[in-house]
Amino acid sequence: MTKLTEFSRKYEEFKSRNLTLNLVRGKPGSDQIQLSNNLDGVLEGNYISIDGTDTRNYGGLRGTPEARELGAALLGIPSERVIAGGNSSLHLMYMALELLAHRGLVGPPLLRNSNASAICPVPGYDRHFSMTEYLGFKMLNVPMDASGPDMDAVETRVQNDINTSLLWCVPRHSNPTGYTYSDETVARIAALPNLRRGQPDNPFYVLWDNAYAVHDFKEPAPKLANLDELAAAQGTEDRIVQFASTSKITFAGAGVGFISSSSTLLADFEGHLGMRTVGFDKVNQLRQARFLQNGKGLNAHMKKQGAIIGPKFEVAQFVLAKELGNLDPQIASWTEPTGGYFISLDVPNGNAKRVVEVAKEAGLALTPAGATFPYGRDPNDANIRIAPTFASVDEVQIAMELLTTCVRLVHAST
Repeated sequence: MTKLTEFSRKYEEFKSRNLTLNLVRGKPGSDQIQLSNNLDGVLEGNYISIDGTDTRNYGGLRGTPEARELGAALLGIPSERVIAGGNSSLHLMYMALELLAHRGLVGPPLLRNSNASAICPVPGYDRHFSMTEYLGFKMLNVPMDASGPDMDAVETRVQNDINTSLLWCVPRHSNPTGYTYSDETVARIAALPNLRRGQPDNPFYVLWDNAYAVHDFKEPAPKLANLDELAAAQGTEDRIVQFASTSKITFAGAGVGFISSSSTLLADFEGHLGMRTVGFDKVNQLRQARFLQNGKGLNAHMKKQGAIIGPKFEVAQFVLAKELGNLDPQIASWTEPTGGYFISLDVPNGNAKRVVEVAKEAGLALTPAGATFPYGRDPNDANIRIAPTFASVDEVQIAMELLTTCVRLVHAST
């Protein structure tokens, strides 16, 4: 029996099972969400914040003190430089990017220059790319490795091209690789805006989306250097904007998003914010903060999350190693994250779209090939993002067995 015949037979067996499996988006599973059910009723009728604010009423653009302490715990930044927003950090990112583009934040609007561009580490987060494209920035690919973005390439662009205006980062358990930036990389990122020192008309910004700041499921968990402290030492605080949220900590659709920066930039952002709202949902902010003890309960809560997520990643890694790990020649490589929500799988160049297609035909939905690159175009057609969290452990095992069969079938067919 040829390899092609063997994998075709195995694939047809999967198709005959009429499977409905989904590894598309990094959504929390229902067992994770249930860990936060005590949010309902945690206020016990007490809606008064520690500063005396009645959270049921208007006002308070920066959010409740308790929620800002929670954001500070996630970001490693003093609470007075944190704004607690609504249920989505993505909303705050879009607002910040839109303001940077068209009005400016402690600097001129970036899109006064129609050639303004953003550096996008790849593979990366598709929603960063889609909002950047939507607002009119050009996007420039920079490769990622285990230490973070290729900083030689980043620094060269910032120094030599005044059209290069910002860098997107998911610095810890990055989407989709699971990589955490090294100390050296974070230090170099903190210094990037200084490459434009003396050019106030051509500022450079870092957008730091720390979405997986506390999302560990395997020890030893990597440490992330404190960008805020490094930026303060470099004098670049006005060019660093950080984000986090509780959306993958408590309820995914009813969390709290956070934005932080220098006092100057945050005041500028707040001034624009006041044109859009008289305040976010402070009742939800208060219940999130009380449930997580203003950040002091994060560690214990996230250990419970990790105990649920970890086995799903373990079985995914086991199947990848068993089915693809000892081939000669090697036809696939993948990351082995210790936290976050994703695994990044690379198949032979030119195969990723076909793998996703044949998997779909057999009942497995995957993120579209190319989604982890700007404009949805992976120049090598090689990367596939795997999101194991929403499925059960048993579903992950079946899905990964099907996926690895598809990888081998497509390879044998080429």
